[in-house]
Amino acid sequence: MGHRAEPEHTHPEQVPVQAALAALADPVRLRLVRELAAAGDWERACGTFDVPVGKAALSHHFAVLRSAGLLEQRDQGPRRVNRLRRAEFEARFPGLLELVLREETAGGAGAE
Repeated sequence: MGHRAEPEHTHPEQVPVQAALAALADPVRLRLVRELAAAGDWERACGTFDVPVGKAALSHHFAVLRSAGLLEQRDQGPRRVNRLRRAEFEARFPGLLELVLREETAGGAGAE
């Protein structure tokens, strides 16, 4: 009904491990995932992330996260809100998401 197409989602069960790793390897996408992990389901709209990319690039990053099974989106009025598919992704790739999220709190261990 809206002016834009509904986002297409890929269930984590359909995602190869290489696609999941590639999605999480990008620093902007990793930041998006970490910010979503700190928020509740459907709390964060696409325009509320402070990332160093323009709108088109941000849309691309969200699309990659959706196709990797990490993200679900839905429209609420004029806003598109997001949910990290933590449980579904964990079922497909046990421990991967927690490992990625833990690296943030490890003080940058392994960086450089």
